[in-house]
Amino acid sequence: MVIEEMERFMTRVTQLSKLYMPTLKEDPVDADIASHRLLVRAGMIRKTASGVYTFLPLGQMVLRKIEQIIREEMDDTGAQEILMPAIQPEELWMESGRWNDYGPELMRLRDRHDHGFCLGPTHEELITALVRNELRSYKQLPTTLYQIQTKYRDEIRPRFGLLRSREFIMKDAYSFNESQESLQETYDRMGVAYGRICERCGLDYRPVEADSGQIGGKVTTEYMALAEAGEAELVTCPKCGYAADTEAGACICAPTCYEVDGLTKIETPGIATIVDLAAFLGIPESSTVKALCGIIEGGKGEADQPVALFVPGDHELNELKATKAFGNFRLMTDEEMEAVGLPKGSIGPVGLPAGVKCICDENLKNVPQWAVGANDDGYHFVGARPGVDFQVDEWVDLSLVKAGDACPECGTAMDSCRGIEVSQIFQLGTKYSETMGATYLDANGKEQHFIMGCYGVGVTRTLAAVVEQHNDEGGIIWPVSVAPAQVLVVPLGKGGDEVSEAAARIAAGFAEAGVEVAIDDRKERPGVKFADADLVGWPVQVIVGKRGLDAGTLEVKIRATGERTDVPVDTIYDYVKTLDLLYRHEPRAPLLLQEACRSAAFHAGGAGAVHRTAHAVRGHVPTRERTRRAAVREAHARREAHSLRAGFLPLRGPGLAKPRHRHLARGAAGGLAPDHGARWDHLCGPGSRLGENPEGLPRFRETGHDARYPPRPHPGAAERFEGRSLRRGVCRGAFRRSLGCIGVLERL
Repeated sequence: MVIEEMERFMTRVTQLSKLYMPTLKEDPVDADIASHRLLVRAGMIRKTASGVYTFLPLGQMVLRKIEQIIREEMDDTGAQEILMPAIQPEELWMESGRWNDYGPELMRLRDRHDHGFCLGPTHEELITALVRNELRSYKQLPTTLYQIQTKYRDEIRPRFGLLRSREFIMKDAYSFNESQESLQETYDRMGVAYGRICERCGLDYRPVEADSGQIGGKVTTEYMALAEAGEAELVTCPKCGYAADTEAGACICAPTCYEVDGLTKIETPGIATIVDLAAFLGIPESSTVKALCGIIEGGKGEADQPVALFVPGDHELNELKATKAFGNFRLMTDEEMEAVGLPKGSIGPVGLPAGVKCICDENLKNVPQWAVGANDDGYHFVGARPGVDFQVDEWVDLSLVKAGDACPECGTAMDSCRGIEVSQIFQLGTKYSETMGATYLDANGKEQHFIMGCYGVGVTRTLAAVVEQHNDEGGIIWPVSVAPAQVLVVPLGKGGDEVSEAAARIAAGFAEAGVEVAIDDRKERPGVKFADADLVGWPVQVIVGKRGLDAGTLEVKIRATGERTDVPVDTIYDYVKTLDLLYRHEPRAPLLLQEACRSAAFHAGGAGAVHRTAHAVRGHVPTRERTRRAAVREAHARREAHSLRAGFLPLRGPGLAKPRHRHLARGAAGGLAPDHGARWDHLCGPGSRLGENPEGLPRFRETGHDARYPPRPHPGAAERFEGRSLRRGVCRGAFRRSLGCIGVLERL
């Protein structure tokens, strides 16, 4: 490589000697979890104030990667990016009714003219006000708009670094539909995209049933990254895959029965808890019944209603379910219980004070006898029979689901785990469009309220969740898809010697080949470089030392496994590009033609072959026949491997995956003639712009697709392929880009 070319490609190399990367040897004293500790130590974030962080260059690189993944998936759904202001006027929140309802987390402020504003924690009001005078006809629907924006929530106790902060970056999208069916289609499409975002970021995640909280709406799904540091407790079914947040999941348990001859009042001195009662009677906690007291607050002119709630003894009351069932519900204080006549520790359904309603959990319906409090301090009843000894005013699902409870889908006993909420999707319905007067004209010329959906991704939370799942005692282990760079070159020289020069040439070669690369050209000891390389988490580390150069080899270390391999210098690019690691967290199918072309050329002829192949794509003199044949074979193999990892099986011929068939069968979507055979001849036949192979068989020259395996032109193929592909989790945009890359290559 001539000096000028090397210098040109070195401009694409991240040089650590010039990078602001202040790493730390010791853990910060205020860091409680791995992501907070390692992101600070790796020089990616710095604390500015409680719950407020500055992102340093390495952290910003990772953020940009995550944002790019999100943008690609959102664009695939047909959503359009906008940017709304972070500061929002008070009037819009007054219209929706959330100015007072949102709570103290809403950061309020007033300007010099005494106008009220808030720093947006979310943007439902602003987006509704934006479109209510712009989207006027059903012909403009559905429309989905999204942004990536800084948000603010005045957390009472910021903690866990980026997982619970006051200022954070979030992607929020909003859809406007004319019918529930249209909203469901958008919701499902977003669900697929959100799953792919998690997969591409390398997250082990679960979509779970959840509560909509302050956003609103009745249907919502959270995407939880499994991690011990997660704030949410989840239950999952090992058989059917059902998952739910414990606060939102249905509780189906099996309380046991302590049978006695009849209603019996027994003295229980000093017994005030379920644990003590079960031990005193010598029975399991599941054979007892737990009592809690609350108040359903009345509206204007209505009195408050005291209630006694009863749940299985081995479960807890789910206050969120109680609030949803009764409205303004809260638990009683000790003073309020005493005023009503309910003795703490001995409350039961038999002989409740007048005016107190008896509300019981549905799981207790089939338990014939209960062990409960006697409403007399120091006494309990055993053998209390519902419908005989006491009457139940209402049966409601009140219990908090936990591990061991039955799955509501298949009945299997569920497991529990913890998770980090990284994203959530909502069906808002007309909650905001009605309160803010956002309407459109339907096909009959009548005004209708928009049916809305909301879809949020916590960008900074996703970054923290990736670190929580991918780390060890040495530091972070970035998935390649979000790493600051794919490869780090580590020279063991002092600068200016042959080792450093060789390392610079190798780094420039990676940049020339299109690989993201950094070089640790700092004047530090090898031990410092190795420790920082593991701490920052560069996925592939290429170590250049004098002894290795003398032997003609380089040492390659895989950060995730610690595996070390000596690789000949002249095959280093070939070896790194063959690493499955480089594609493990990018399940996009089919592989883009540009990447297939680059990869095939790299394997066949090294870095220089990339340029020769680009010339061939433009119609210039092709590479040697041996190189071209090798490139074609490699393109087949790589495309098929990518398709299989993404869940696609070849239909006919090597490397020809379903998305390619589906796209060629779509007619106008491919921009070609409606006849399938004519389209194939147009693309690959004699005289076409893609040319012929030596055997006289037309093929895609860039990727090696062979005309011996054309797609089958079946009626309705487009609909079948589209439905099947979407069910497998692939978005339409991935298919569009696969053919669209031909134009990209031609412009190289």
